[in-house]
Formats: sequence, structure tokens, C-alpha cells
Amino acid sequence: MLLTWIAEVAHEPLVLEPADPQAERETNTWFLSAAEGDRASLSVSQLVAAFERTATAIRGRVRGLGFSGAATFYVWHDGQAGQLRCSTGSVSPDALPFGCDYTPCTELGPVIEGFLGFLADSEPGTIARADLDEVEDDPAGTDPEPEYAPLKVWVSSVGTSP
Repeated sequence: MLLTWIAEVAHEPLVLEPADPQAERETNTWFLSAAEGDRASLSVSQLVAAFERTATAIRGRVRGLGFSGAATFYVWHDGQAGQLRCSTGSVSPDALPFGCDYTPCTELGPVIEGFLGFLADSEPGTIARADLDEVEDDPAGTDPEPEYAPLKVWVSSVGTSP
């Protein structure tokens, strides 16, 4: 079912309005989850191929609309929601509308692997007590803040300029 949903994204309404990024996000962003039956049968290569076909179809639609300018189709794994998400925006890959640090990448496999790893976890978010580290009070507040890796986002140019 997930492969079907990915294919359908290419035919859904598409808004490219550089002056209205909120309208773009609301119309062009898709939240994709895997049904229970899909979990065991999905592979990285199948999902990569499906998103690449979708990017190609969107590129054709953007050209057909006569849109001139940068446009990007992008995919990321929302680990908290356990979803793959994708969107199209009239922005370059370095100006995507994320409120956090992200790394644009041209390899979709690692993004998909994170999603499939999440699906394989029978109890996502659960950590065995034995795997927890002991925490000591730090009244002086000298412990550094934890560092978070930037979000990996697969990008594909679908506009007429990069």
C-alpha cells in the first residue's frame, strides 16, 4: 500500500507559490506510513525507486505548469511520528522550510533505512533498563547539552533552475 501512496503523490494537487510558502507546505506535504502487511515486504530499493519515479513525474508536472525557478521535491523520515514525509517547494535544497538543522543529501537509501529500522522495532521508543546509563546530579550545570545529528533529507531538483 505504501508504494501505491508514494506513486499517488505525483498526481495530487501541486502548489508552487514562492510568495506563499505556507500554502505550498499545506498542499504539497504528505505523511506516509506503512500498513502492518507492508512492514515485512518493503525493501530499501523498492522505496527508493518509488520516490525516484515520483520525483520524475513531479518534474514533468512542474515543467508542464510553465513554472520557472527553483523547485525541490524532498523526503525525510520523521522518527517521532514513525513516518516518511515528502513535499515539494519552490525553494532550493539549502532553503527547505525546516525549523531544525538538516543535511540535504542525494542518496535516499539512508533516509529509507532509518524508516525501515523504525518499522522493524517491535517497541519503538522503548529502551531496556539494562541499556540505560546511570545519571548523576549536576548541580553546577556543567554537563554539556546533548548534540543532535542534523535531519537527513533527500532532495531532488524538479524546477527549471537548481
